[in-house]
Amino acid sequence: FVDRRDSHLYNTAVVVQDGKYVAKYDKVLLPTYDVFDEDRYFESGKDCTPVSIMLSENEVRVGLQICEDLWDADYERKVTDEMVKAGAEIVINISASPFSEGKGLERMELIRSKVDSLGVPFLYCNMVGAQDELVFDGHSVAYDRKANLIAEGVQFEEEIVIVDLDNTTERPVEPLPYRREKELFDGLVLGVRDYFRKTGHRECVIGLSGGIDSALTACIATEALGRENVTCVSMPSPFNSKEGIDDLERLAKNLGVKLTTIRIDHLMAQYETALRKEFEGMRTDIAEQNIQARIRGNILMAISNKLGSLVLSTGNKTELALGYCTLYGDMSGGLAAINDLSKSDVYAVASWYNEHTGNEIIPPRILEKTPSAELAESQVDPFNYDVVSPLVDEIVEHHRNKTELVKMGYDPVLVDRINELLRRAEFKRRQAAPGLRVTSKAFGIGRRYPIVNHFKQE
Repeated sequence: FVDRRDSHLYNTAVVVQDGKYVAKYDKVLLPTYDVFDEDRYFESGKDCTPVSIMLSENEVRVGLQICEDLWDADYERKVTDEMVKAGAEIVINISASPFSEGKGLERMELIRSKVDSLGVPFLYCNMVGAQDELVFDGHSVAYDRKANLIAEGVQFEEEIVIVDLDNTTERPVEPLPYRREKELFDGLVLGVRDYFRKTGHRECVIGLSGGIDSALTACIATEALGRENVTCVSMPSPFNSKEGIDDLERLAKNLGVKLTTIRIDHLMAQYETALRKEFEGMRTDIAEQNIQARIRGNILMAISNKLGSLVLSTGNKTELALGYCTLYGDMSGGLAAINDLSKSDVYAVASWYNEHTGNEIIPPRILEKTPSAELAESQVDPFNYDVVSPLVDEIVEHHRNKTELVKMGYDPVLVDRINELLRRAEFKRRQAAPGLRVTSKAFGIGRRYPIVNHFKQE
């Protein structure tokens, strides 16, 4: 709870036993990186003295701590060490630790190493659910004093796990199997489900194009909300291929979701007529292409307004990084379901989903064909995603500079181009729908860059 004392706020845990207040503990380590801004609001706790709890006739001294108090590598104070030195017989950490892929394994190794050096049992209890951009994966764990894993909660599900630390026959357990693509998919499903539940929405609308991004978004939405609450809309133009339309119809049938088709040819023609004088003497270019995307965005938002549903936008992280998306067009929506999945991860997670279901829910041709926005004749995306997608991840998630990237084998001209596109697209990302964070660095509250930014890395 939030405790107020002497005009200061503290992030505090309280112990209540038999209906009575027993003790409380103020969080010591206040993170101010990535999505965290706790030092702006809270005062740091000072006391790491264990709290005493009566269990039957025995007094147990518990090192009670909150979330970041475990992650002390970059802090002067080592909270867990201080608690054990002060007499803690067991450490309990209560957390709302945001999910990112692979973080559960990192947490387990950190706790195991603490127990290995300090020799006391450690119980880690993490929140399950989602709040705006953040997903909390649960995955609570327990280690005995010999650093053996004796209990592990599942990810993304609420669960009660009972551990008997006095039972000498308690056996170590094998860690649950790990699959990165499953973790990403399940995290996004929970993020979508909780966002809708907590904002009071039940139904979603998705623009289905016949491409991989909208296909995966539809699969996530169906798992999160139920097929009866998903409406997909196909909005073909003269540039959409018959194969793409066939694929999206098959996908909708496989998922069992509603599919509505609204052709936009006549709307495009009306825009062309209305703008003929303004565009006279100018060649057809991206302006006309963006009109198509914005027509589709308007249709989706109209359906959303009329039905009280929420539009899920379908852009991925690579496209958002490079600005290969249209403001007020395909970026329109109440929630961006996959905006923290790179193009490479979109394919990987989609392939896993087909494998997981044992069916080709996503038609193979969607996974195999060359990506295209289909806004012009014979158009294909202007990037080699096999190269560009991991390059964007290196820049955004791992903060690689040009020198490092060139040493890794990337073409220096390409590095300059991608960095420039990334910088110039900030204004689009600032106006994007909120997205779900599933990597170590997502676009959103954890990455704050100015729109007006003339810095260029040499």
